[in-house]
Amino acid sequence: MQAVTGVFRTHDNAENAVNQLKRLGIPEKRIGIVRPGSRSERLEAGVPVTDTEEPGMGRAMGAAVGGAMGAAGGATAGLAVASLVVPGIGPLLAFGMVGAALLGIVGAAAGSAVGDTLEEELGEGIPHEDIYVYEDALRHGHTVLIVYAEEGDQADKAAEVMRNAGAEGLDTLRENWWRELRDDERAHYGDKFDEHEDSYRRGYTAALHPRRRGRAYSDVEDELRTEYANTVLDLPFQRGYERGQSYRPREVETR
Repeated sequence: MQAVTGVFRTHDNAENAVNQLKRLGIPEKRIGIVRPGSRSERLEAGVPVTDTEEPGMGRAMGAAVGGAMGAAGGATAGLAVASLVVPGIGPLLAFGMVGAALLGIVGAAAGSAVGDTLEEELGEGIPHEDIYVYEDALRHGHTVLIVYAEEGDQADKAAEVMRNAGAEGLDTLRENWWRELRDDERAHYGDKFDEHEDSYRRGYTAALHPRRRGRAYSDVEDELRTEYANTVLDLPFQRGYERGQSYRPREVETR
């Protein structure tokens, strides 16, 4: 299986894509959605909504973790199967087990068991490299759709369906994310930022991988040298990594 993702400015566009994906023969249990949720929707999902209560997963997350694939419902069943309040992003809702697994990674809580179930069923885990892009899109009120398609023709058609339904390209999303940070990072870095920007940015994004969040550069240097084999891990890269560890996005008001 191959994971194909799309980011949509409206939930309706994402739902339109889901309907077309199902016509490709992709079963609903392989489709998931994560989107911002309102207070009433969070209550329906069983998530605390007052400032004094601890953020937590919705009641259905337990069923999603312990149940078989598809037990938590499909992406268009109309009822969120999990919800989570993520600092810097806000309240999120997940539809379908695939959506619940993605939500677990975004929230860095209770997601591993769902991910393990997906790997058993699909042979591939949720992609992590661009999680920060999806987090930023959710922060801006967009909807993230993820589907597991058969490798080859079905995956290519799924990607085409998403583009035609209005999905934004990952390259554009990455650039928009960096554009919001760039002036502050230039001021923080000082002289020669323009010269060192590419390496600094690679280090910065390397720090945002869920596996490396909260881990010092010295603890992951060997791992980084393996993963970035063709990249010079110079001082700007290291400075970018260390700066990325302090990344705390501001929540965007979308309502």
